[in-house]
Amino acid sequence: MVHIERADLNLLGPLSALLAERHVSRAAELAGMSQPAMSRALRRLRDAFGDELLVRTPSGYQLTPRAARIQRQLGAVVPQLETLFAPETFDPANASERFRIAGTDYASVFVPALFQRLFRGSPRSTLHFGRWYDGVFEDIDHGLVDLLFYATRKAAPGLRSEHLFDDEFVCVMARDHPLADRQQLTLDDYLDSTHVIVATVGGRQTAIDDLLEQRRTPRRAGLTVPYHSVAPLALPGTRLIATLPRRIAAEHASDPALRTSPAPQEIPPLRYHMTWHPRLDDDPAQRWLRDSVREVLAGPAA
Repeated sequence: MVHIERADLNLLGPLSALLAERHVSRAAELAGMSQPAMSRALRRLRDAFGDELLVRTPSGYQLTPRAARIQRQLGAVVPQLETLFAPETFDPANASERFRIAGTDYASVFVPALFQRLFRGSPRSTLHFGRWYDGVFEDIDHGLVDLLFYATRKAAPGLRSEHLFDDEFVCVMARDHPLADRQQLTLDDYLDSTHVIVATVGGRQTAIDDLLEQRRTPRRAGLTVPYHSVAPLALPGTRLIATLPRRIAAEHASDPALRTSPAPQEIPPLRYHMTWHPRLDDDPAQRWLRDSVREVLAGPAA
C-alpha cells in the first residue's frame, strides 16, 4: 500500500492528460509540458503503479485495464481536488454564516448600524452579540468568539488588534451639582468628588482607573454600575459624577436634569479597538465581517 505522503501528487495532471489523450505529444500539449517531460512523467507513473498504463498497438496507444480503472477514479477525484485547492470565496447574499461577537456596552454607539448592514448584506446569516466578560480572550483563543470590541491601550498577546477610533471623556453630573457650572474640571476638583464607576473589567473602569492608580491618585467610588447606559440615570439628586465617553453622554444631552463638562485634561481619550484571532485573518466570511465594521464607522453617522 502506498501512503499518501509518499505519492507524488504532481503526477496527477500528467496522468489525467495521458489517460484522456492516449498520446504523449497531445497529453504534453494539454498539460502545458514539453514532450520529453511528459515521457519522463509516463515512466514515473508506470513505476508508481507497477503497470504499463498505455500500451502501443497498430491503431495507437490503448489503456490497460488498470489504467481504465484509474481513469474512472480520476473522474471523481480530480474535480474534488480542484474544489479543495480553489480559492475560497464568500457570497454574503447566499451565505449562512454564524458570527459571534462580544463587546462592552459602549459598542451600542455603532453596533445597531452594524447589525443593519450585516443583515442587509447577508440575510441568511445569524449573529450572536454577547457582553464583555473576564474570560473573553481565552474564548477568542478557543474559537468561541470571532470578534471583540473593547477599549484598550495595548493589544492582547497573540491576537490581532485594530484601532477603530478615539472618544474623549466628559463628566456628567446633576444640574445642581456644585461643579456643574465649570467649563472644565481640574484634576483636583475631580479627585475631591465622588464617582459613579462603570465596571467594564474586573469591577473597574479601566480606561480611567488604570491611569489614576498609576499616578497614585485613585478616585473615590460612590456607586458602581455594570453599564455605561445606567450611570447617567443615577445622577439627578446626587453629588455623583459619571465619567463617560462623549458618544454615550451625547445620548443624554437633552436631559434638563444633567450637565456635562470636559473631563480633566490628564484623562486621555478612550481608544476603541476590535480584536480577533490570527487564524481568522484570511477567512473570507470573517474578512467581510471586519470590512463591514470599517465601512459602518467610515460612514457619515459614525
